[in-house]
Amino acid sequence: MGEFSDKIVVVTGGSRGIGRAIAAAFAREGAQTVLAASNATNLAAAKETIEKAGGPPPLTVAGDLKLFDNCAKLHQTVRERFGRCDVLVNSAGATRAGAFLELEDALWLDGFALKFFACVRLCRLFWPMLKEARGNVVNIVGNAARTPDRNFAIGGSVNAAMANFSKSLADLGKSDGVNVNAIHPGLTETERFHEQAKRRAKADNISIEESIKRVTEKIGTRRIAQPEDIAALALFLASKRASHIHGTAIAVDGGATPGFY
Repeated sequence: MGEFSDKIVVVTGGSRGIGRAIAAAFAREGAQTVLAASNATNLAAAKETIEKAGGPPPLTVAGDLKLFDNCAKLHQTVRERFGRCDVLVNSAGATRAGAFLELEDALWLDGFALKFFACVRLCRLFWPMLKEARGNVVNIVGNAARTPDRNFAIGGSVNAAMANFSKSLADLGKSDGVNVNAIHPGLTETERFHEQAKRRAKADNISIEESIKRVTEKIGTRRIAQPEDIAALALFLASKRASHIHGTAIAVDGGATPGFY
């Protein structure tokens, strides 16, 4: 078995995309994973996929993490079932792209409710167990935190808040023995990638194919990232080899982010 044998790894947004790939990577290394997402059907499919890939069968917890009660339910389930948490990966959250003037208040509130506030709440709930285990928090944020886009104003704002929160939490982690890091995925081929392409196409009044072409040409990378690219870094950041990497944010974007950082 791998380095994470007998470790409890909680992954939000674990039913598909980057979250599912991260959960699968930890499971292959022997971790007991706990997948949280709102859609029970998608969770069941993810569980089957991860079981086939090897490692302990995941525990799934369905619930909309926009609501505090469901965050508390996830925490209580892990505490009662395992009594510990070694790694918390906050990967839930899909903010809406679109033309700024068409983004109503409800969409802004929805964006912050899941990606930002669920992350904050779960970190607060799981912190005592993470402190006891001298564990890790890995927050999956996004390059829009650093590179604003007029058709992704909600996502950029939410990501920036989440990145700032991750840094402040890392300061607490220094004294409590909990490593906290953030990952900024670039353009990554997930189900959400194709959903966002449709919304961007509508906002710019172009075809979906043209929208994808424009985005890929704009970033100028050799390829679009795969979820497994982000999963590899998440696994490393939670490993003993990365024990002195703390309070940082790392982009996995093939060099797409402009500027010096």
